[in-house]
Amino acid sequence: MKKTLLQRTGTVAALLLFALPLRAEAAPLTLEETLRLVKENNPSLKAAVEEVNAADARVRKSRSAYFPQITAGAGYTRIDPVSEMGFAGSEPVRFMPKDNYEAKITAKAVLIDFGRRGDEVDIARSGKNAAGHTLDLTNRELSYQAVQLFYGILFLRESIRVEDKEITALQKASDYTSKRYRAGTATRFDVLTTEVRIQAARSRKLSLEQQLRRQEITLRRISGLAANDPLDLKGSFSVNPAHPDEPSLVAEALKRRPEVNIAGENEQIARLRRSQAMKEGLPVVSASASWGVSNGYQPDIDEIRENVAAGIHIEVPIFTGFRTSAERQEAAALLRAAAQRRIDAEQLAAGDVEETLHALETSRKNILTTESQVQQAKLAAEHARTRYENGMATTLDLLDTEAALAQAELARLQAAYDYVMNNYTLKRATGEVFW
Repeated sequence: MKKTLLQRTGTVAALLLFALPLRAEAAPLTLEETLRLVKENNPSLKAAVEEVNAADARVRKSRSAYFPQITAGAGYTRIDPVSEMGFAGSEPVRFMPKDNYEAKITAKAVLIDFGRRGDEVDIARSGKNAAGHTLDLTNRELSYQAVQLFYGILFLRESIRVEDKEITALQKASDYTSKRYRAGTATRFDVLTTEVRIQAARSRKLSLEQQLRRQEITLRRISGLAANDPLDLKGSFSVNPAHPDEPSLVAEALKRRPEVNIAGENEQIARLRRSQAMKEGLPVVSASASWGVSNGYQPDIDEIRENVAAGIHIEVPIFTGFRTSAERQEAAALLRAAAQRRIDAEQLAAGDVEETLHALETSRKNILTTESQVQQAKLAAEHARTRYENGMATTLDLLDTEAALAQAELARLQAAYDYVMNNYTLKRATGEVFW
């Protein structure tokens, strides 16, 4: 009986074990997935989103000036002594109570301010627009950094593969040289030269691995990946060289670049500030009304009675100690400064496009050049290996061709990397959304 129960228990446990889904291996991390993680997890982007929310709240706050401001208040005041008058043979008559109670609701509203409130609302709106462009700028910069890290990691991993390939070839040459040295057909200098080349290649590999580790740490940080999460990147340096049109790209940059848009909003804010400063010398008309209860009214000064008050108030500045003129001068100067910053942002955008187009064309030409160099270096290395094995080439000849092949492959990889990154740099320069 016990054996049957144990068998059944073991059978059920086995079924449950096989029924449990196996842990799926982590899918390769594409560039699109990397950018999505950055947008979801990066604290800087979350902070920029909250700044947009704060700017939206400031717009609503500025609109509150169009509505009446209603307040409620209550108070108690003890006065002693109080004014009183006495007559012979009678108690003194008090004109106010010693204990004063008051409770009221008051509404105040600005009737005419010659557009000051409208300027405040417009300033808040421009501030919200600027916060939105700042969010776009933050998103763009982080995404561009993620692109740099993504392709930088791919580039470094491929560079390490090339170094491994060179080390393997050099190690093979070292083994063959050692055999020839033992056979007396090679010198000790040939053996040492090969070993030095191997150590130099290993040193370059260690340097590349250090750079790779640093970039992997940074990519994990900005994308919110844990230190133990796999970083299996899926991407390539396949390129399709094109010839973009510079004038249209400059026009797009002036229209879409966040820096240009932020500078334009700042200029608009400065213009509205100047408009406000010009209205500082104008009067402000406001009205108020209140309803409440209090004591102190004749004939029974201790009785709590209702009371109502209403009025219109006009305030005209006459002399402000030259503050108004100084504010106008300050606002005019800030407007001129904002206009110059906008011009500078536009010139910088146009210069970035021109510079990136030149770099893109250079990298496009380098791709064609390095491809032919790789083919030539491969052929030279194959001939050098054959000649060396037949005793028709020296050790230095073989090592030089192996190094030339590795350098040619790295140059081709560098050209492809530069072209891919210049494409993204061009998108960044023109304000194109690539995240």
